[in-house]
Amino acid sequence: MITLGFIRHGTTEWNIAGRMQGQMDTALAEVGVIQAKRLAERLKSETWDGIITSDLIRASQTAQMIAQVTGTPLIGSDIRLRERSFGQVEGTTLEERLSRWGEGWREADLGMESDEALLKRWHNLVEELISEHHGKRILLVSHGGYIAPVIEKMLGRPIEEHLNNTSLTIVEGNPEGWNCKLLNCTIHLDEVQI
Repeated sequence: MITLGFIRHGTTEWNIAGRMQGQMDTALAEVGVIQAKRLAERLKSETWDGIITSDLIRASQTAQMIAQVTGTPLIGSDIRLRERSFGQVEGTTLEERLSRWGEGWREADLGMESDEALLKRWHNLVEELISEHHGKRILLVSHGGYIAPVIEKMLGRPIEEHLNNTSLTIVEGNPEGWNCKLLNCTIHLDEVQI
């Protein structure tokens, strides 16, 4: 058995502007730094064995703040935790997408990474996590477009809500069965205004 704490990175300027980030490497906005610090303070009262982060700046900044405040070791970054690639859509706002490709832009062949390809990345990573960290509690700092389909696959059901920045989702178990202990929790942000 393994316990995995999925954390979506803090807010970026592109989040605020409504721009699709994908694998473009954007940094945290000031509010994202505040969110990450609030999450880190919350996690100080919990026991985690390590943090693994996406290699993109917004996730690694979030992970570094958590490690500094909690003392939880940052045990690596992994490209398999990267956000989904959104192809030609990266860097655009919804208005720009509608203008360029119309209402059906989601179904258009714009080079977006498929669920199948994303979940293959996850499958390879989770096998390693279970092998190397069996019985441990590991935080994974990643991205909303990555975490949501992974959690849906693990639980075998859709997630009805949008994953918020610096939300914490905790899942425990193994590939034969996962149990969601906490979903999209942002209690640490109650006083943060965006």
